[in-house]
Amino acid sequence: MSQDTKNVLFVALAVIGAIIVGGWVLKIAFKLLGIIILVGLAVVAFMVVQKLVGQGR
Repeated sequence: MSQDTKNVLFVALAVIGAIIVGGWVLKIAFKLLGIIILVGLAVVAFMVVQKLVGQGR
């Protein structure tokens, strides 16, 4: 096998691997997106309640 063939094979495998890893990362990110939104809403609700309780004193 010549050096050029080895380089092309290495680049092709690297691109395929990057696509696979990118797919896994996107899948995990979309699964966690709902949890992140819920946590964000809970934090905002907590801050609003704290502000309202603080103003009532």
